[in-house]
Amino acid sequence: MANPKTRVRQRLGELLVEDGLITSNQLKEALRVQAQTGEQIGSILIELGFITTDQLLEYLSKQLGVPYVNLMKVDVDPQILKILDLERIKTLKVLPLGLDKNTVTLAMVNPNDMKALNEIEFLLGRKVNPVVVPSVQMEAAIRSLIEHPDRGISREVIAEEVKKDTKRRAPDLFSLLKYLAKTEATDMLLTAGVPPSIKIENEVKRTSMQSLTPSDCENYARQMMKTQEWEVFQKKGDLDFAVTYPEIGRFRVNVYRQRGSVSITIRHIKDIIPSLQELRLPDMLRDYALKPFGMIIISGPAGHGKTTTLAAMVDIINTNRRCNIVTLEDPIEYLHKHKNSNVNQREIGLDTESFAEGLRHIFRQDPDVIVIGELRDRDSFEIALDAADTGHLVLSTVHASNTTSTIERIVNIFPPHQQNLIRSKLADSLLLVFSQRLVPMRQKEGRIVAYEILINSYRIKNLIREGKTHQIRTQMQSGAEDFVSIDVSLANLFRQGLITFESGLLYCENEQFYRELTGQSL
Repeated sequence: MANPKTRVRQRLGELLVEDGLITSNQLKEALRVQAQTGEQIGSILIELGFITTDQLLEYLSKQLGVPYVNLMKVDVDPQILKILDLERIKTLKVLPLGLDKNTVTLAMVNPNDMKALNEIEFLLGRKVNPVVVPSVQMEAAIRSLIEHPDRGISREVIAEEVKKDTKRRAPDLFSLLKYLAKTEATDMLLTAGVPPSIKIENEVKRTSMQSLTPSDCENYARQMMKTQEWEVFQKKGDLDFAVTYPEIGRFRVNVYRQRGSVSITIRHIKDIIPSLQELRLPDMLRDYALKPFGMIIISGPAGHGKTTTLAAMVDIINTNRRCNIVTLEDPIEYLHKHKNSNVNQREIGLDTESFAEGLRHIFRQDPDVIVIGELRDRDSFEIALDAADTGHLVLSTVHASNTTSTIERIVNIFPPHQQNLIRSKLADSLLLVFSQRLVPMRQKEGRIVAYEILINSYRIKNLIREGKTHQIRTQMQSGAEDFVSIDVSLANLFRQGLITFESGLLYCENEQFYRELTGQSL
C-alpha cells in the first residue's frame, strides 16, 4: 500500500479514481472543464455531480488528517470573522470559524499551508486548529464578506453564492494571473461580454474561455483591491495600483468603468530588474545614469517599455552610487532593494496625493536622485527643472513620440509668457532625451527596442534656447554625435535581420529617409 504522505502529494483526481470514488472518464471531463475555468478539480467534480460535497470533504479530511467543514451547513458569527482583517482573509484564503481562550478554528482550502498557519498563530497569539473547506465555498464566503462585511456568513448565503458559481463558471482570478505570468503577453484585458484576452506584440488575442459577465469583472476588481482602494475607485471611476501575490508575482492594474460595468487591464511585472544588455539598450545610458546632476528624460508611446528602462537606470545608480534616491510612481511597479544607495519609493494616491504634491516637499527629504514615474503637469515640470538646476539628478518619463517632440511638449505645457524662461532652464539642465519604441521581431519572438538619442550638446542647447528644436531633425537627420534618429536604429535592426522592413516602416519618423537607409526606395 502506498505511503499516506506520498498519496497526499498525488493529484486529487488521480486519488479519487484510484479509490473508486469517480471513474477515469469523469476525471477527464472535469480536467477539460478545469482547462477552461482554472477552478479547483474538487469543486468541478461537485458541480458536475460526480461527487457530493460531503463525500469530497470526508475524503480530503482522511487524506490530510484534519477535520472538515461544509459551509453550507454552518453559520459564522460576524464577531468571530472580525478577528482577521478582510485583506488577510482574501490573501491567505482562510476563514475564522470559532474562538476560545487558547485556540482558533480556521477554515482553509489547504490546511498544509504552514506559512499561513504560522502567520495567523503569530498574529492572534493562539494555536490554530485547521479544518478543510472546498475552494468554491471559500471563494463564495470571501465574496459575501467583500459585499457585506458586517453580515457574517450564513449557510443560505453560501449555498446561493455556490449556485451562482455553478451557473457562471468564470475563470478563477489566480488561474488567470498564473496564465498571464507564463505567457509572453504584455497585458491581460478583462471586459464584460468577451472572454479574458491577452495582448501579444500589440495585438489582442482572446482566450478559449467563456465570456465574462459584469459581476465577474467586478468580483476580480474587488479581489485585487484593498477596501480603501475600492472606495476611491467608486468615487473616481478609475484607479491605478499594483498588487503582489508571492506565489505568482507582481502586477500593475488599471480598473475603470465603461458602459456601466468594470473593465480591468493587468500587466505582469518581472521580479528581477533587467540590465541594459538584456533590454538591448546602449551602454551610454549607464554613463548618463551616473551623472551627479541634470535631467534625463525617457519618452515614447504608452506601453513601449519606458518604465522598464527607467528602472534599469535606477538600478545602475543604486548599485554604483552611495546616495539617497526618492521616487514618485503611479503605481510602484518595480521594487528596488537597498544596495549601495537608499531607495525610497513613494506611490501616488497612497504615500502622496499627486506628483505635484509629492514634488513640492521632496527637497526636505534630502534626495540626491529624484525619479518621477511620469511628468504630466506644469507644476511637476517646473519643480523637476528647478531640481535638476540645483544639483540633483532627475530621471523621468514623458509621453511623446520622439526626442524633439518631447522638448516641445515640455515647453508648450507652459503659458506663452513663460516659454522663453523654460527653454533657457531646459537648455541648462537637460542631459539627455532617450525616446524608444518596441517593434515586433521578425520571427514573432517578442518585441525589440528601437531608440532615438538626443544629447544636450553645445549646439543642441542653442537650438533649444532659440526655439529651433525642429531644425535638429532636418539638420542632423543622417546622424551625429549628439543626435541619432530612430530611423537609423530601425534601419540597423532591419539590416541585422531582427525586424521586417514593414515593421520598421510602421514605426519610422521619416519614411523616405528610412527607405534610403534600408535600400528599399520606391
